[in-house]
Amino acid sequence: MAGHLRVAGPVRVFESLAELAACLGQEDVATSDWVSITQEQVNRFAEATGDHQWIHVDVERARAGPFGGPIAHGFLTLSLLPVFLESALDIRGVRMGVNYGLNRVRFTAPVPVGSRLRAHLTLQAIESIERDGRQLTWLVRVEREGAERPVCVAESLVRLYP
Repeated sequence: MAGHLRVAGPVRVFESLAELAACLGQEDVATSDWVSITQEQVNRFAEATGDHQWIHVDVERARAGPFGGPIAHGFLTLSLLPVFLESALDIRGVRMGVNYGLNRVRFTAPVPVGSRLRAHLTLQAIESIERDGRQLTWLVRVEREGAERPVCVAESLVRLYP
């Protein structure tokens, strides 16, 4: 939609970048929708990246492996960051957002196929950039349903333009 970033689902709405900036440093500014991880996704990710390690794509062999079944690629989990951000936030007055990169990324626990994941977002920094834009640094903690610790923790840099 022109004029703001909008997605379906239970999102936290910010009427402006200034309103979002007021959340700087606040834990769990927003939480994403749940995303289910399927074997088909894992297989398609393996095809796209060429990473066909058996722990991901050989279901029978993975059942006898260290995790009792196939697990998602860490980079598959990481590739879901835009989905998590878009399902958690509706920022009005923004016409375009782009991924700018990552600072730190850690894959802290495996993601068994069949898991459901969601992300908790903390706004760590917001800086002015060219063309009246803002660069946001998000601490993203990806949770696996029923697990005690996150499966991925990353600092994601996003640039937004009015």
